[in-house]
Amino acid sequence: MEHKYSIAGFKVSVSLPDEWDADTLLPSFRAFHGKNEGKQETLLKCTVYASAERNVAMPSGELIENTLSDMGYVSLYKEAEGYCVTLSAEQGGTLHVMQADRCFSVVSVFLHADDKRAGHALSSLLRIAYSQAVLYRDAVSIHASAVFCENRAFLFMGKSGTGKSTHSALWLKYIPGTELLNDDNPTLRIVNGRVYAYGTPWSGKTPCYKPLSYPVGGMVRLKQAPVNRFFRQKEVEAFITLFPGCCVILQDAELRACLYDTLIRMVEQTPVGMLECRPDEEAVLLCRDMLLQTDK
Repeated sequence: MEHKYSIAGFKVSVSLPDEWDADTLLPSFRAFHGKNEGKQETLLKCTVYASAERNVAMPSGELIENTLSDMGYVSLYKEAEGYCVTLSAEQGGTLHVMQADRCFSVVSVFLHADDKRAGHALSSLLRIAYSQAVLYRDAVSIHASAVFCENRAFLFMGKSGTGKSTHSALWLKYIPGTELLNDDNPTLRIVNGRVYAYGTPWSGKTPCYKPLSYPVGGMVRLKQAPVNRFFRQKEVEAFITLFPGCCVILQDAELRACLYDTLIRMVEQTPVGMLECRPDEEAVLLCRDMLLQTDK
């Protein structure tokens, strides 16, 4: 059975075995279900198979990288016709496999439904495919915490443990009318020459799944410090500030070129800054005031 979602204005199709319940398997996708409007082109078409009932096409190509993250143990392989991704919750654990074409527009997922983390695995594999597919559409999946207020979105980036979620929480506390848009993986997209931030089904440990979008009022990289200081970043500096948080297979020259082009256009349109800060009200007000001064 095919289930259609709209994420950042892109059509995402997920076909599941008839006896599987989409809302149970992908609860964070519920708010994005059946919201396709107009004649949007499908960004990503995913067909899910029960691994126990089908021969799984295991990776046969070059291993590009192994990573350990909130998704689990992920291995990425480059193959003749595209990519293969394997994922397991623990080292040596149950292996879920995704086969993708080189643009990540058509993928097949072989899922072990009896794994108690099967839903998390499917969501993670969809996140991987989606984050690469959007690169061809003037969009970027970025690791950040995002809030919105006064009809604008503000994104906070930084290494794990830097305090992105804490800074967002302080905006909610000290700036009236502020709400959380996404706490881990919002999508940035250029629409009619303007940069927008979108909520997605992927929000890390914070359940925040909102099918909303707002023009971006600013993007800031955080760095813990004993004194609050804001530095405006422009051109190359702004590019370097945003790039580490972007999801891209660096070894793929085409995907990398798409990201570079999109980021260059984004930093021309949106205020970008570096905030050295403490976790306090002063940091929030400084950040807001500096972004409003540089808002175009």
